[in-house]
Amino acid sequence: MTTIKLNYYYIISYKHAAVSLQQAYKKFLMQTLSLAFHNRILIITINRPDKLNALNATVIEELSATMDDVCNNPEIRSAIITGSGDKAFVAGADISEFNTLDATGGRALAEKGQLLVFNKIEQSPKPVIAAVNGFALGGGCELAMACHFRLAGSNAKFGQPEVNLGLIPGYGGTQRLAHLVGKGRALELILTGNMIDAATALQYGLVNHVVSPEELLTKALSILELINAKAPLAVAGAIKAVNAAFDTQLNGYDTEIAAFGALFDTEDAKEGAADFLEKRRAVFKGR
Repeated sequence: MTTIKLNYYYIISYKHAAVSLQQAYKKFLMQTLSLAFHNRILIITINRPDKLNALNATVIEELSATMDDVCNNPEIRSAIITGSGDKAFVAGADISEFNTLDATGGRALAEKGQLLVFNKIEQSPKPVIAAVNGFALGGGCELAMACHFRLAGSNAKFGQPEVNLGLIPGYGGTQRLAHLVGKGRALELILTGNMIDAATALQYGLVNHVVSPEELLTKALSILELINAKAPLAVAGAIKAVNAAFDTQLNGYDTEIAAFGALFDTEDAKEGAADFLEKRRAVFKGR
C-alpha cells in the first residue's frame, strides 16, 4: 500500500485543492493524530500508544479539525479512523482530566465532545468507518459507534465501563449502542460494564466484519475504494436519509423522498443513466 504522509498530502492539497496555507500549517502541528492519504481515503490514526490512545482534550480538538477537512476538502472522498499499535483502538477517555470536574464541567465535556467530534462524524456526508484494533472502551467504543460502520480485528474488545467510575457514557453511547444492538443488550453492557469480543460484536450487529489484525486496514480500504467509485452526491444522500431514521426531529421517509428527487438534477445521475443505457462504466464527478 502506498500512502502519502501528512505533510506531503497537505502540500498537494494546498496546490491543487485550494486548501489555505493557514489550514496546511495548522495540520503540521498535530500532536495526537497521524494522517495518511491513499486513493482519496484519509487514514486518521489516533497516536497516543503510551496512553492506549485515550481521548483527551487535544485529541478531541484535532479530530474536530480533521473532520472539518474530511467534510470540506474535495480531494477526500472518505476516511478511516483507527488507533496506533495493536493493543487499543481507543481505550477510553483520559481519566486524568476528570479530577477537577463538577456537574457543570462534566456537562460541558460531554457537549463539546458530541458537538465537535461524534455528531460531526455521524453526520459527515462522506463515509467514515472505524477500523477497530484492540480495546474500544468507553469513549473509544462511542467513537467507533459514531462512524458510519465498523470493522474489527479479531483481537478487538468493546465495552462501556463508565459505571465502574460512577458515571455513564457521555459521548452518545447510551443512544447509539441501543440503536445498534437493541435496548436489552445495550443496557446489559452499560449496567454491567462488561466487555465483549469481536465475534460477539459481530453477532450483535455492532461490527460488520471481523478479520485478522493484519488484514484490518486492507479490508477497510477495499470497502471504501468500492464506495469511492460511486456517485459522491448519492453516497451523501444515502447517509443523510439513513441517519434520518434515527433522528426524532425528522421524518425519514420525507428525507429520502427529498434526497431522491434532488439527485435527478445532478450531472452524476445523468451520467449513471447514460452508463446503464450505453453499457459503459460511469465516471462520477460529484456534480
